[in-house]
Amino acid sequence: MPLTPLKATFLLALHATMTFTSPVPNPRPNPLSIPPLIPTIPGITDPLASLAPPIPILKVPTPPIKSPPFTASSLKPKKIGYFWTGPGNQAYADFLAVYSLDDDTFGTFITLVDVPTSGNEPHHLNVARDKKSLVGTGLLSLLKTQDVEYFFDITDPYRPKFRNSGRALLSSIGDEIVAKPDGGFFITHMGSAAGTNLGRLTEWDNSGNLIAEFPSLLDLAGTVNILKDQFTPHGLSADFNKNILLTSDFVVPLSTLKPTLGIQKANTLRLWNYSSRTIISTITIPNGGGIQDVKFIPGNKDSAAIATAVELGQVWVIYPFQYNSDGTQGVAKLLYDLGPKAKGVVAIYTDLSADGKFVYLSLTTANHVAALDISNLEHPVRLDDPDEVQPIIGPHSLRVTPDQKNLVALGYFVQQGDIGVLNTPGDYKVHYIDILPNGALSFNRTIPFQTEFANRGGARPHFSVIADLTDPTNPKFNSY
Repeated sequence: MPLTPLKATFLLALHATMTFTSPVPNPRPNPLSIPPLIPTIPGITDPLASLAPPIPILKVPTPPIKSPPFTASSLKPKKIGYFWTGPGNQAYADFLAVYSLDDDTFGTFITLVDVPTSGNEPHHLNVARDKKSLVGTGLLSLLKTQDVEYFFDITDPYRPKFRNSGRALLSSIGDEIVAKPDGGFFITHMGSAAGTNLGRLTEWDNSGNLIAEFPSLLDLAGTVNILKDQFTPHGLSADFNKNILLTSDFVVPLSTLKPTLGIQKANTLRLWNYSSRTIISTITIPNGGGIQDVKFIPGNKDSAAIATAVELGQVWVIYPFQYNSDGTQGVAKLLYDLGPKAKGVVAIYTDLSADGKFVYLSLTTANHVAALDISNLEHPVRLDDPDEVQPIIGPHSLRVTPDQKNLVALGYFVQQGDIGVLNTPGDYKVHYIDILPNGALSFNRTIPFQTEFANRGGARPHFSVIADLTDPTNPKFNSY
């Protein structure tokens, strides 16, 4: 897509910003990796946040206004949900909210913790292997020249604390997160430092320090690979025992912002060697129209993975150790067509049961959560009625709870406002859905974030991490 003069100016400004700032977070004395462009000045910057005029693509980098007071609960439920959330009024700080998911106290607010920035469009969230920290990504942090990764200390699971934040040098637009076995995280960045094509797979240590971005600039073969086909990694999954990673390419972030000639969608996944952090091969799903998500199937003997082709409304299986007729590694096979109502639904995200038997899929603009029994990959069985009108609007992120009894679905994907073309309807609710013995779903309870945080203009929960603290010495989290 050709660059307009406006976008060219934007790219130059972002290049200058990234060139003269360090990408490595330094939590002391400032938890942000660099100071905000406009510092907080009591009585001055609060009204500035509401008076600043909108500007194309970029947002005025104002600090958040003072947050409304709240009363934390002393309740210590056995099951809790952490929800990475943006306020309805984006002048307020983005925040992590904690709620009880116990049957007798379901929906009771426990506490929240603000981050020092606003307008990040909180995106994905995951927990470290040591169970002591969370990291959340910012989808649109770039537009306010802010950090992209936000790290929280959950040593006390009922009182999380914001710890520090960071950004990468070559890439931005944070998406999927996978915890590394030795501590820290892999995180996909869908865009370059300016939000264009050529994102990166980023690696972070447990303290929130950037380790590297892949493919590295010295990786000639990897650089040639991502130059050949659009490289906008969104989905991410790892089979550490088999020494492989998979990333899936979704859309060019900048192409979703105005002015645009249309969203640039990808049809590819990359298969990686985990040890060397290098790309083995590119796997193509013909006319996929955005391969948003990929996840290895737990316990599958062939290390098969599920991938979603959004424009097609289809679920594919990736076999990473099979070879195509041309000798390339990694074979993609159609698993299931979700039908006409699933085509072009903007986003299809997944989660799987721990035994690998069931997969759940959120069809965002179809207002539907689908369920498949994939215990036999040759004969998948649909468990939901595609014509059923479900009590959910705009579902995106899904989490099977650690006890495998419930599916947590959040009714919000993304709303870019006047600057973008992605503004999907949502009900802004946490849906706590019962999983029936056969794997099917029964909608049950909700937590309405619009009313829970009315004093912040409502709230938009995008992603969750669910903790089971039944045994405090061995907490269990849903993680992948």
